[in-house]
Amino acid sequence: MLGIKIIRNCYLALALALVLPANPASAQQLPPNIVMIVVDDMRFDEWSGGGHSYLKTPAIDQLAQQGTRFDRAYHATPLCSPNRASILTGQYPSRHGIVDNASRNQASFMLDLFPKYLQAAGYKTAHIGKWHMGNSPAPRPGYDYWLAIEGQGTTYNPTLFENNTRIEAEGYITDIFTDKATAFIKAQADKKQAEQPFFLYIGHKAIHPEAVQQDDGSTDLSVPKEFIPAGRHSGTYADAVFDRRPSYSPNAGADPDKPVIANAFKLRAEILAEDPRWKSAMDLGVSEDSIRNRAEMMLAVDESLARIVSELKKHGIYDNTAIILTSDNGYFFGEHGFSLERRMPYEESVKAPLIISYPQLQKPVKAVDALVLSIDLSATALDLAGIDSPSTIQGQSLVPLMTGTANDIRPAALIEYYSNETPFPWTAQLDYRVVISAGHKYIKWLRFDEAELYDLVKDPFEQNNLIEVPAYQKLVAQMHQQLQDLQLEALGL
Repeated sequence: MLGIKIIRNCYLALALALVLPANPASAQQLPPNIVMIVVDDMRFDEWSGGGHSYLKTPAIDQLAQQGTRFDRAYHATPLCSPNRASILTGQYPSRHGIVDNASRNQASFMLDLFPKYLQAAGYKTAHIGKWHMGNSPAPRPGYDYWLAIEGQGTTYNPTLFENNTRIEAEGYITDIFTDKATAFIKAQADKKQAEQPFFLYIGHKAIHPEAVQQDDGSTDLSVPKEFIPAGRHSGTYADAVFDRRPSYSPNAGADPDKPVIANAFKLRAEILAEDPRWKSAMDLGVSEDSIRNRAEMMLAVDESLARIVSELKKHGIYDNTAIILTSDNGYFFGEHGFSLERRMPYEESVKAPLIISYPQLQKPVKAVDALVLSIDLSATALDLAGIDSPSTIQGQSLVPLMTGTANDIRPAALIEYYSNETPFPWTAQLDYRVVISAGHKYIKWLRFDEAELYDLVKDPFEQNNLIEVPAYQKLVAQMHQQLQDLQLEALGL
């Protein structure tokens, strides 16, 4: 008998008692298996159920129908490395220290990753896919099985690092990760270790463009920033046209009420004029081909989810498996003049897709409108496993929102962004903090005497900056104070 911790958190036990099947075996229900899927660069609306114009993702749609979708989920920071660290530690970047995409290899080995708490409780833990908190593919603490790529890896025929063994793989990277994931699930089931649940983290490279990122965070401009779908999906949406959002800027210009962005775009224009390689890399306006290729890449991600669900069902463990699907940051399709930059404080970048399905919850809340953050996923996974969160985790469990025993977990959400990174010189001074309340978003640019305020109910596309409107000055002061309080809390002060 392994040292598995049966559900012991009193609050969780009470919540589950309200929604789990009423039968004698439920009292002996073992902790669930947990599968966490992180899609790279996936926008909140980049699935058919999320509102995409033409992309069809039946497996993701089915996951949302069976589980809970979080319609106001946000990234603690809209950037790959720091947000991945936030997902796996439950901490803000200001706490865990991975603040940009520079290769912080040593720091990433010292992160307080939540899988180690699952492992200590008897879970079999696995990491499969992109790590990208440091370019080193070496195994990190807390995992029994490890398969990773170095840095960004390559879309076709990637070099993999399985535990400490280098492997030259053949094929499409999404399919390869899925093969490894289903093999891990099968191995766990074949061992008939009914008393040992597992945690499986899958970090897709999709739908990130092909790229080489140096250790200092800079990008290699000689590598075309191409979105590469699997061959079987290429051309699926050849004639499709994306329904652009009202904030789309066809000439890649800044909105008139965003002076900080306007200043950055002036520098961007100068840099693109000096080095023509930037022009093709940036894909200003974001072409229909780019959006189509991303959608075709998502088809493999959706198939991956379908295969994982099928494998779980084949071994009779689907009903006791929680699946969490999200992304590390969003992406711009030309909104507000942005494209490849991602990392900016607007909804297309900071808002996250988030779906959690756990079949043991027979009547979960289908759509949650409460403010949630990527730092909440660590606490949620541990809560589902019946493990108390350590004091280092700053996020909160989402289980009460899923069961309907709570309507919200925070009055406002904080987003941090540190711009000390080198890929895009025009963003080098754009550090910001954001606070999002029930209906408004307040953006403070830290290196400029500038701020922005948006009414997300009346102006969901953030086209009308209210920061100078007299009637909103009391709200501006309140949200600025709220931001200061939340930042101090994030720092642990």
